[in-house]
Amino acid sequence: MQPPRPDLICLLDDDPSVLRGLNPLLRSAGWDPEQFNEPDAFLSYVKVHRPMVAIIDVWMPLMNGLEVQSRVRELSPSTRVIMFTGKDDSLVRSTSLKAGASAFFTKPFDDEEFLTAVRLALSAI
Repeated sequence: MQPPRPDLICLLDDDPSVLRGLNPLLRSAGWDPEQFNEPDAFLSYVKVHRPMVAIIDVWMPLMNGLEVQSRVRELSPSTRVIMFTGKDDSLVRSTSLKAGASAFFTKPFDDEEFLTAVRLALSAI
């Protein structure tokens, strides 16, 4: 296992169009996120590389984001998690935040607010 990289950000969403949209946004702020569209590959990567920030979609077909968040916490406790979803659900939001997510967004979200949350997550470590 490698030590955490202070600039490593991972992005997980099963929708390629969301990855294509968030990647340039994160790059515009100077980050080069690792992208994943499948939870198992993402979790395997997290286990070895221990990213500083993981940005995770809630609703995915193979494993929901709350399950992924829980596994990230086990594999890399220092990783900060930011959750996002296209379907706002107060119970999911509350559960995620109580489980340690540093931020929770509903799409569409304000780009600057999102980037601020990433910066705060990076600085909190």
